[in-house]
This record gives sequence, structure tokens and C-alpha cells, in this order.
Amino acid sequence: MASVSFAKLNAPSSSWIGGQQSLPQRSGSSARLATRRVSLPIRAGAYTDELIKTAKTIASPGRGILAIDESNATCGKRLSSIGLDNTEPNRQAYRQLLLTTPGLGEYISGAILFEETLYQSTTDGKKFVDVLHDQKIVPGIKVDKGLVPLPGSNNESWCQGLDGLSSRSAEYYKQGARFAKWRTVVSIPCGPSALAVKEAAWGLARYAAISQDNGLVPIVEPEILLDGDHPIERTLEVAEKVWAEVFYYLAENNVIFEGILLKPSMVTPGAEHKERANPETIAKYTLTMLKRRVPPAVPGIMFLSGGQSEMEATLNLHEMNQSPNPWHVSFSYARALQNTVLKTWQGRPENVEAAQKALLVRAKANSLAQLGKYSAEGESEEAKKGMFVKGYTY
Repeated sequence: MASVSFAKLNAPSSSWIGGQQSLPQRSGSSARLATRRVSLPIRAGAYTDELIKTAKTIASPGRGILAIDESNATCGKRLSSIGLDNTEPNRQAYRQLLLTTPGLGEYISGAILFEETLYQSTTDGKKFVDVLHDQKIVPGIKVDKGLVPLPGSNNESWCQGLDGLSSRSAEYYKQGARFAKWRTVVSIPCGPSALAVKEAAWGLARYAAISQDNGLVPIVEPEILLDGDHPIERTLEVAEKVWAEVFYYLAENNVIFEGILLKPSMVTPGAEHKERANPETIAKYTLTMLKRRVPPAVPGIMFLSGGQSEMEATLNLHEMNQSPNPWHVSFSYARALQNTVLKTWQGRPENVEAAQKALLVRAKANSLAQLGKYSAEGESEEAKKGMFVKGYTY
């Protein structure tokens, strides 16, 4: 595949090229300006064109991402809520219900899978990857190894998983994955400390560079947790700091911005703040942050729901699409797409069709929100229930 170079130089192939550049003399001056050495990055690779195409496909009008990348332990908690044991057949049955929903591809452009799911098949032997391809849904894969305590911080976390990431990513690509997801978090009640912000930004940048080198479009996700009683202005301040740091290190690692997707938190007050914000306020603050920090070269902003209710997440997304944006502003929801589905299914085969219809209802609602055409009229009481969990992990 042809590669795209962002610096055309007649020089040997290298990540960095130093060249001599003579600067012109000023007219009438006898002084000579010294030559200086300049180093220009070359951002090119065998997958560049494919990465850009994949990112644009996922960021297509009226579509977003279904996130079903919960770890086996977290998936087990979901199953236990409806009385099912955490076994591979039960996890397979639930994910099969989701991925085989007829018509899902009309509203969903990508699906983030857990490693187990990427290699699984339906009960009749069809690979889940092929099920997605048939619906023109791009398969994705969670590649991080989870959060662990960050030594020297204010009880904060860092995300592990860079060791062996290149070889794992190459295998995921062979299996059919075309984009990746890495989640790290920033806690406002814990500071956040400069160390935690820098660690989050650097880890995301290294992951993104490694993913692109192996043909996977990286979803960049520094989640600003909802935990805390802070006002929305504090969330905006922290989000701007975090995203400034993230893009600094993405550039330092020569990540191609046209070949990434972002998965930010919406800018909201802390979950325990005394005053709630309406969708218009959340949209205003969130778009302010994005316009100040995110280059227009980035094709897609795929918001996480972060414990909001199904209806809240959809309303907020709708409000952000009431006027044109430089990017495709859409969704990458897990609980905000699955909550009603799971409760409708209850682990019973006779409920599969009803559960799939519930998924289509939520997917269509968010598709309309991406187009700025959603109405909350007729939403169920279940869709209005919040799903915030303090210190949420998965």
C-alpha cells in the first residue's frame, strides 16, 4: 500500500532527517548568518491511507460506536444483575445477541470488542468479525491492560499495557480488528496531579503510535471521571489541561491526527455537585473545550457516556449537533446502549428478539442525536435512570 509522507525530502529513509540549510544574507550586510541544522519528522507508514479511510468510515453520518469491550469480570457483574453465572457460554450468548441484531449497521459504524470476543464465533460457527463485516461495522479491540495505582501520586492511577502491545496489535489486525481502544482516567477530586496528567497523556500517545504502526486506528480516551462535587467550570479547566497535554505528546510521537478518533468525557459538573447542568449548558462547555484543544484534522469525536442515563447521554449529544462542528461528533457508548437491552433479555432465549429491538431503539436514538434530530418524546422510565458508579472500572 502506498504510504503518505508529510515531508518530501531527497534523503535516505529515516524517522528523522537532519539537513544543512543556508540562510540568505541581508542586503547590504557583510555579516554572514551561520548555517543551522534542522530536523524534520517524517510521518509515514504502510498503513497511513488505510488508517485515514478507516477513521472516516467510523466517523460516518448518523453512526457511532457500540462499546462491548468490558473485561470478563465486568461482564460477569452485568450478567449477575440478571441472575446469570459468569461463564464463557453466557458471555458469548449476550455478545451474540448484540452483534447479530438485524439492521444494527444502519446506526453503528464500529464495535469495540474484548479480546475473548474478537476470537469467538456465533453458536452456529460464524466468526463475530465476519458478522460485523456483513453489517459494514468495523471491528475494534480493547488493548489496554487496566488501571493500577500510580506511585508518587495523590492516590491516582495509570494504565498499563504498553509491554508487548506491538505484537498483540499485529495479531489483532490479522484477526480482523481495524481500530483499537485504550482507556486511562483522570480524577478531579485527586487533584489531578501533574504527574497523573502527564502519565495519562504519554501513555495514550505511545499507544496511539504503536497502534498506527500496526494498522489500527487508535481511539484516544483520557476519561475525566464524574466523581466529585465540583462545578462544571472546574471540569472544563481540567479537561483543557488534559487535552492540551495529550495533543502535545501525540505530536511528539508523530501520530497522524487524520488517523485517530477521540473518546472524551462530556464536560459536566461532578456527579455529587448540588446543581445539575441542562443539555444546553453541557453542550456549550463541551464544545468550548473541544474547539480550544482539538485540531480540525481529527475526523471523529466519539463521546463516552460515563454513567449518564441512556436519555441524558442522547440528549447531550443531540444538543452538541445543533450547529456544524469541525469534526464528526458522535457516540461510543457501552452502558448507555446496553442497559435496557440487558434488562429486557434476562438471559432467556425467548427474549432475544425483544432485546435486539431495544438495542435498535437506543442505537437509532443516538443516530438521530448525531444528526441533531433526536426527540426525547416517548422515552421509557428505564432510559431515564442514571448509571453513575463511583470509581467505575471495567
